[in-house]
Amino acid sequence: MNEFIDIFSGSDPTNIATSVKLLLLLTIFSLAPGILILMTSFTRIIIVLSFVRTSLATQQMPPNQVLIGIALFLTFFIMAPTFSEVYEQGLSPLFAEEITLDEAYDNASVPLKEFMAQHTRQKDLQLFMRYTEAEPPETVQDIPLTTLVPAFAISELKTAFQMGFMIFIPFLIIDMAVASILMSMGMMMLPPVMISLPFKILLFVLVDGWYLITQSLLGGF
Repeated sequence: MNEFIDIFSGSDPTNIATSVKLLLLLTIFSLAPGILILMTSFTRIIIVLSFVRTSLATQQMPPNQVLIGIALFLTFFIMAPTFSEVYEQGLSPLFAEEITLDEAYDNASVPLKEFMAQHTRQKDLQLFMRYTEAEPPETVQDIPLTTLVPAFAISELKTAFQMGFMIFIPFLIIDMAVASILMSMGMMMLPPVMISLPFKILLFVLVDGWYLITQSLLGGF
């Protein structure tokens, strides 16, 4: 314990450098939720699952905790090869003291950059490259994370909303059909959502909706 305190209280340059590295490491840990959301498949998955619940009009079913849990485990499943490369190329050599912290950062960022670049639209990447007035990169490794991460994020948002639109269409047709039938019967005071909800749930179950949604999400990556 005393040695740990001496690292921050000592005036030796080595101790100062070590304390700065520890502070940077703690900062990375504090930003881990943001990294998980913006640099992985989590954004697309949670938005699509939210669209499913909204289109079904089931209010809070499934609950937010269930959707987030499913999105997290699907993210870990999809990102497992990338995370393995990050550990083998960056973290494992760093823990073995074979490379420095800077080298570990550079090595660990390569698999993440390759993953994000595969799912980033060229138009979105050019938007941020143009505003930074940076030279066109020759390889994926030449793209800075400060440019690639926001470009990847808005690309994922667009893809997720496109999938959400396709999910909405069949349920919207059911809502319109039920509303038309109720109006023709003169039952305008009865909420159409109350009548269409069982039919939408029945349709979703018959087509095995959760399987199809999961298959589409996994196929997109």
